[in-house]
Amino acid sequence: MTKNFNLKKELNLSKEELIKVLFTEDKKIEKIFRESSNLNELREKIFDHLNKLERNLFNVYSNKYYDRMHIIEKNNAKECLRIFKNIIRTENEIFTKFSALDTLQKIYKNDKKTIDEVDKGFLLEILYLIRGMNGKFHISNSSILSFEQINAELRCKILDGYSKEMFKHFKKFKKGTDKEIVENREKVKNKILEYFSATEEDWKDYKWHLKNIIKDYKTLSKLVNLEEDEKEGIKEAEKKGIPFQITPYYLTLFNENGRMKHDRVVRAQVIPSKRYCINVDMNRKHNIDMDFMEEKSTSPIAGVTRRYPVIVILKPFNSCPQICVYCQRNWEIQNIDNAEFSNEKIDSAIDWIKRNKNISEVLVTGGDPFTLNNGFIDSLLGKLSKIKHLERIRIGTRILVTLPFRIDRELIRILKKYNKIGKREICIVTHIEDSLEITSDVLDIVKKIKNSGINIYNQQVFTYFNSFKYQTCFLRKNLKLSGIEPYYLFNTKGKEETVDFRVPIARVEQERNEEARLLPGIVRTDESVFNVPKVGKSHLRSWQYHEVIMILKDGSRVYRFYPWESMLRLIDDYIYTDVPIYSYLKRLENDGEDVENYKSIWFYF
Repeated sequence: MTKNFNLKKELNLSKEELIKVLFTEDKKIEKIFRESSNLNELREKIFDHLNKLERNLFNVYSNKYYDRMHIIEKNNAKECLRIFKNIIRTENEIFTKFSALDTLQKIYKNDKKTIDEVDKGFLLEILYLIRGMNGKFHISNSSILSFEQINAELRCKILDGYSKEMFKHFKKFKKGTDKEIVENREKVKNKILEYFSATEEDWKDYKWHLKNIIKDYKTLSKLVNLEEDEKEGIKEAEKKGIPFQITPYYLTLFNENGRMKHDRVVRAQVIPSKRYCINVDMNRKHNIDMDFMEEKSTSPIAGVTRRYPVIVILKPFNSCPQICVYCQRNWEIQNIDNAEFSNEKIDSAIDWIKRNKNISEVLVTGGDPFTLNNGFIDSLLGKLSKIKHLERIRIGTRILVTLPFRIDRELIRILKKYNKIGKREICIVTHIEDSLEITSDVLDIVKKIKNSGINIYNQQVFTYFNSFKYQTCFLRKNLKLSGIEPYYLFNTKGKEETVDFRVPIARVEQERNEEARLLPGIVRTDESVFNVPKVGKSHLRSWQYHEVIMILKDGSRVYRFYPWESMLRLIDDYIYTDVPIYSYLKRLENDGEDVENYKSIWFYF
């Protein structure tokens, strides 16, 4: 039997202790390092060893050499071998300007400078690769389930165990309709009304909310208690001229007396961290383009972005009532007081769409288009609906959760007017990040929208703050019960200024395979994707579209992405540096999570 991995213990070993564990894990590999006089010799011998190991795992005599290794362990070994070969290839060293093998050789030779420079995340990545390729898996000590054993009683017992584990985690999370949340929201609402000398009637008026958007430290600090790091972030934003905006409605989701586990996800969305502000300011000073998706280079005309064959993005407005810190368009989103709008630009964009009959769908986004008045929205949808080749018009908005009162009876009537079953769909695509955002106000508006025949889809951005075990499953369940369809699960964009939100790709894959898979298929309808600049979404469940090609000294994985159209034409790959798994796990640990629940993360590539 394989000894269980103690991830928590290994995360907290010293660097010296980890190095010792690493080079005693596989005696054959240690011998190769000991007997190799230079890097070329080491590379050749390691490749020979890996190739031999792979042949022995899967040739006709594999049962002779590995009779105690289960096929699941062999399959994982095959993947680990593939990655290990990738990271020692000279081609990938040239691409990434780093050599993991050279670094390992120097560490083995006790090179002090290299040991000082390398992070524990690098050592753990290599350790788990070596374990994996030798058949050591995080579930190797579990009992083997054979098809001959499976019967109704045993199967129900196993499945009940999966369900109980998921439901146990669900108890950690809050919904916007929970009694304690409703009571807190009422307290904060009353405090806001008193501060602004407003009434209950004002509260239901979305225009009042737009006039009283909270965008300064002084106001915010008088309405809710802020943590020290939040105060630092807001003051830095004010100092650097970085806009932040929170609607009075959304502020009621904040715990009045300070940050709690359940509201950290909503606070982090709208309160910029000090690190974020410093990074944005640095980008501005050095003229670094924050347009991660390179939308400017895929814009055939002002206001339009095109990355796919039949759909285009139309951006009529460049602000939102509330600014999300992690927004991919933080480079162009303006303070609502400085927002720009041009009828001439929109008319030219619509004319371009009209002339291109290859376009059948338009995503109206921005900024948040529902910030605009009903008259403009009616006019915009009317012009688009006259284009005969358009089959679908999506409205991309977060107003559903940031200011639900905005979606009034007149706006719903306008949407319904242009939604023609069998001819043209008008639908809403929103970003609900956590079940806390699904309040009774949101449910009331969703009900009215659905009753008018309009579908609502959700694109969740998978950030650190909603990546806890089963948290996204809890959201999917509540979305579906609320009448909202889970649509996409976005890996957070690889923007350096939003590093506080980024999650390793391995965690996205782990969530999909070990958590989402426990839900009914009708609930887990969202697709996990990574957005490749210029060309668009790459499906993360499709392993052939991405691969790890290097592990850097800080433990970051470097991925090569093959764009979605790589089976249709020859197109360049995209190289992406992820955030280290080690750093992510340490952050979870510091936030009170049991990292043992995440230990399979090393085996997702």
